[in-house]
Amino acid sequence: MWAFCIGALLIISITNWVYSWRNPRCKGKLPPGSMGLPLLGETLQFFSPNTSSGVPPFIKERMDRYGPIFRTNLVGRPVVISTDPDLNHFVFQQEGNLFQSWYPETFTEIFGRQNVGSLHGFMYKYLKNMVLNLFGPESLKKMLPEVEQAATRRLHRWSCQDAVELKDATASMIFDLTAKKLISYEADKSSENLRENFVAFIRGLISFPLDIPGTAYHKCLQGRKRAMGMLKSMLQKRRAMPRKQQSDFFDYVVEEVKKEGTILTEEIALDLMFVLLFASFETTSLALTLAIKFLSDHPLVLKQLTEEHETILNKRENADSGLTWKEYKSMTFTFQFINETVRLANIVPGIFRKVLRDIQFKGYTIPAGWAIMVCPPAVHLNPAKYEDPLTFNPWRWEGVELNGASKHFMAFGGGIRFCVGTEFTKVQMAVFLHCLVTKYRWQTIKGGNIVRTPGLQFPNGFHIQLRKKDTRKQDTTLHNRS
Repeated sequence: MWAFCIGALLIISITNWVYSWRNPRCKGKLPPGSMGLPLLGETLQFFSPNTSSGVPPFIKERMDRYGPIFRTNLVGRPVVISTDPDLNHFVFQQEGNLFQSWYPETFTEIFGRQNVGSLHGFMYKYLKNMVLNLFGPESLKKMLPEVEQAATRRLHRWSCQDAVELKDATASMIFDLTAKKLISYEADKSSENLRENFVAFIRGLISFPLDIPGTAYHKCLQGRKRAMGMLKSMLQKRRAMPRKQQSDFFDYVVEEVKKEGTILTEEIALDLMFVLLFASFETTSLALTLAIKFLSDHPLVLKQLTEEHETILNKRENADSGLTWKEYKSMTFTFQFINETVRLANIVPGIFRKVLRDIQFKGYTIPAGWAIMVCPPAVHLNPAKYEDPLTFNPWRWEGVELNGASKHFMAFGGGIRFCVGTEFTKVQMAVFLHCLVTKYRWQTIKGGNIVRTPGLQFPNGFHIQLRKKDTRKQDTTLHNRS
């Protein structure tokens, strides 16, 4: 009898728990959707990789079923996913008031508890100003020759090889440039390979959060641990032997942590350095790889891009002089090309925020404590805004002025957290493209494929063969075979 009663109570408790999971309480009307399985939610479906070039299937299926605003549960956390431009804009504009930056616990574990995405208020503004000092317009003007020299050297090296795997090659180029600028790190002069640890980290970044030896997530955490160990060792050596003049980020950190009453700690500085190195080389190399793939697939785009850059060369009094800031700012079609590339690339497919108090929006209630995920791909591929949204068309940006994010374009985030490295990314892409199209021609040896996840996309196996142009003939013909 007692066994029957205990069993009945257990079944009732489990049933009630499952019902409560699937039907969370709310002082109003929740957005439609499914909370998935208890504990797991819809995490497995969310993390599934795909090869779609459109809106991720997880998002698209639920948009079709529930509309532009729907609820789900990811890694045990209730989340509202927004593909609605008005709600996205509202979230960005109300950060610090109704919303605050937030990422799942697994992301915090990966990027560090003191990473810039987890900090708020004065501390976030302080770190943002630090980064702007490094990568703001005035610094970039001085950095322009270095970026051009780095691109020129790498392209020459690639042209002497039978073929290069483009994603890895561009990532190496950008990482070396950024690491030298931030921490004076040079791979060929170091006994340890810092970038290898970041590669191990990236491979497990978007994976099911199971920290067991052998899993991708465990390898990711180990990659972070080794990278952070190297960065900490470098910083400690710099603190022991400070330089007379500041020339990189570590010099700045050494001076700041010496100040009385400073709010900058070594832990915060190292987490910031880790995020900057990751973001600068991984996202930009993805964008550049896709940019060259788009050029390979669209000869008319290549033709106009080449003409713009050859016009820059023809206007120079000294043909051997380097790029100037004025020339960079004159690259009108190049910026259209970059906008279209990052629109279709959707390198940041999800931007998370935490709801600070109950929100009423378009008849729905989003409860305090829930997370909300803004979905840029759904915005960038919205047929109501972009005609033939999956078509690569740089001319759609003709005459469009972009100063930051908008309701319909958020490739670099939005609001007060608009990416401070945006101009740095554009400089690297524009300068690299300038060197590429004016001096080289290429053919695709292997087309590769794009594997997308909810966090990043990987253009795998895109190999090109690069050769110097015959400048006497001004040959801009693209040879392309898969």
